[in-house]
Amino acid sequence: MKKLHESQSYELWAPVLGRVLIASLFIIAGLGKLMDFAGTVAFATAFNVPFPEVAIVIAIIIELGGGLLLLFGFWSRLVAFKIGLFLLVVTLFFHTDFADQAQMMQFLKNMAIIGGLLYVSVHGARKAALKKCDLPHNVHEAH
Repeated sequence: MKKLHESQSYELWAPVLGRVLIASLFIIAGLGKLMDFAGTVAFATAFNVPFPEVAIVIAIIIELGGGLLLLFGFWSRLVAFKIGLFLLVVTLFFHTDFADQAQMMQFLKNMAIIGGLLYVSVHGARKAALKKCDLPHNVHEAH
């Protein structure tokens, strides 16, 4: 009897679920920044982020846009790598006060997410990209 992690369906859907879970974090974060743009800019300003308005627009594009691309499996390898680089910069900028245990946990959580993104950047969406999914045959028929 095959073990679950050795089955073909698991190999197809486990990476999809992983991508959905990682992408959802960035989509929600991007939407949060978009919905409270002024508050997010104020937060960035408090941390002396240069050009905070521009930085937050870039963050929204990366998080929301990149998250959606990752969710649907478009350019997964490149998108995962770029989101990982973005998250590394954000982590080094905001979460290096290791005297604060909460900041250390944020740092470690982000490093784990970067690890997942690195995995996606190597393996991509595989067979589970939206663009690779077969459409039902009747969609292709011109009736």
